[in-house]
Amino acid sequence: MSDDLGDKSNERRGFLKRVAAVSGALPFTGGLASGVAVASLTAARPAAAAEGAAQVNAVVGYNSLSPDEAAFVETLVNIMCPADEYTPSGVDCGLAIYIDRQLAGSFGKGAGRYLRGPWPQGKPQHGYQLPLTPEQHFKAGVAAAGQACQTKFGKSFDQISGADANTFLREVAGGKVSDPELNLASWFNELVYPLFTQACFADPIYGGNHGKVFWKLIGYPGLPAVHSQNMTAFRGKPFPGALDPKSIQDFS
Repeated sequence: MSDDLGDKSNERRGFLKRVAAVSGALPFTGGLASGVAVASLTAARPAAAAEGAAQVNAVVGYNSLSPDEAAFVETLVNIMCPADEYTPSGVDCGLAIYIDRQLAGSFGKGAGRYLRGPWPQGKPQHGYQLPLTPEQHFKAGVAAAGQACQTKFGKSFDQISGADANTFLREVAGGKVSDPELNLASWFNELVYPLFTQACFADPIYGGNHGKVFWKLIGYPGLPAVHSQNMTAFRGKPFPGALDPKSIQDFS
């Protein structure tokens, strides 16, 4: 998110590059390699990104989100990823679809999580301590944030201006929007925000990063980046393979 939706798209580009560099592994979804360093963040070019930006995600329909929840999430990803010369909007990049598919799948259903009480008050370092699946947690947060937005603006989140929506999300993330039953700052920072970054950089087979637009943006070549030989030969240099990233589908 930026302070000025019209003039600070470069700030978001910097954020995306920092996420890629700090994470060390662009594909966050299960089944993909982890611990893979980016060959060169300098390989990204607006022209290459624009090529991906011209594509529009044709995947439609939600498996988990209700119409009202989908309206909230679509607005959220469009605010956090506004359309510009580098990428389409968050919706057209498939970010809402990725989030929906994750909520509808084993992650959202809480596979592998301990979901039986008792549930005493935990400390922040204890991590996730709710008797809710991630899907239930996500939906409860959408409902709580939506109600807070309605109370503040007299309109639903998808009906307020882009500037107001941007400010509202910042307030949620900063702990300035409260709910009697849910910690909205924790909800946004520990569930929503990670899902958003995963949606940007995961393999397109999972619904987000449509057209590999974010991989092209930062010069990430996709699966072949696991080749240590290329990592050494092109360190600090543009990698030719970054112009045509390869996803799981390309090898299937």
